[in-house]
Amino acid sequence: MILGVLKEQAGENRVSLVPDVVKQFAQLKVRVLVEPDAGVTAFYSDGAYQEAGAEITSRTQILQQADVLLSIHPPTADTWQQARSQATWTGIFQPLFNTALMQDWAAKGFTVFSLDTIPRTTRAQSMDVLSSQANIAGYKAVLLAAYSYSRYFPMFTTAAGSIPPAKVLVLGAGVAGLQAVATARRLGAVVEVFDTRPAVKEEVMSLGAKFVEVEGAADASKAGGYAVEQSEEYKQKQAQKIAESAAKADIVISTAQIPGKKAPTLIPATTLDKMKQGSVIVDLAASTGGNTEVTKNDETVQYKGVTVIGNSSLPSQMACDASKLYAKNVLNFLKLVIDKEGNLHLNFEDDIVKGACITHGGDIVNERVKQS
Repeated sequence: MILGVLKEQAGENRVSLVPDVVKQFAQLKVRVLVEPDAGVTAFYSDGAYQEAGAEITSRTQILQQADVLLSIHPPTADTWQQARSQATWTGIFQPLFNTALMQDWAAKGFTVFSLDTIPRTTRAQSMDVLSSQANIAGYKAVLLAAYSYSRYFPMFTTAAGSIPPAKVLVLGAGVAGLQAVATARRLGAVVEVFDTRPAVKEEVMSLGAKFVEVEGAADASKAGGYAVEQSEEYKQKQAQKIAESAAKADIVISTAQIPGKKAPTLIPATTLDKMKQGSVIVDLAASTGGNTEVTKNDETVQYKGVTVIGNSSLPSQMACDASKLYAKNVLNFLKLVIDKEGNLHLNFEDDIVKGACITHGGDIVNERVKQS
């Protein structure tokens, strides 16, 4: 089997494979082709890939020869149209938002595995790209907030007087949210956390934060670890609680998203109006609409003295480690579809393989994507 690693588009610093993981594919009898400078923005040189056993060759050659193509984001039409029919694509393709593209890829005969649809089960943890990248995003979000905030995070007592600790509100206690809690606590902040899932209360408290409870949340136990849509009555209670906490907060780290849907607006303008002058919001849900009413993706907005940073691509700012973790996720997934001779063998009896597959045999095969 030939595995092709494509260079990402400008603005994305990560790369799908790192040299250490290339060595492990070589042990699986897989030949790896890498586009020139594919890893340079993540500080992995072409020479490092060659030393690991990869071949550096042009994008055109990779598209014509590779059985499996790796691209973190969907490539441009100019790129994927050059790939041979029956090729297999693997990456984070957000198929619930890119349904038209998935239809085009199905018509082209591609088999598409989107790693953001892998079932969030215990067995799949080593392949969970959402978790590995969200962990980095939560960490970086707090550092970005601290850099943008005009005051200290920890309490300081000096001869000139005492500085109280920053108050941080984290919206969403998933992987990104919990890492944000841990990082903010390490920096000395007082942290409150809101989440629709009461089950995460224990994890939040174990990190030294206060859990803001709202009664009447919809049961998310069967949603595979994801958040679910809530009732209007619950949303009203939720809005009131968040508004109260946001008014007291210096920093808000917002992470709430629902797969395939626009991110919920948790901080409307009426709540922003009550927030402190100089407070900072880092909105990690910016790419799907944002959790505030004024969020703009990849932009920083000033709203009546409140800084709102819309950034859903923070892992790209820590590209070296983010690429390393992502590459290991890819390796663990592809091991499920590589046989002992190093050939591609798609076992759709495997729930992880089936769950991640979006198109195959000329059709969209993922039920959630079909419904959307």
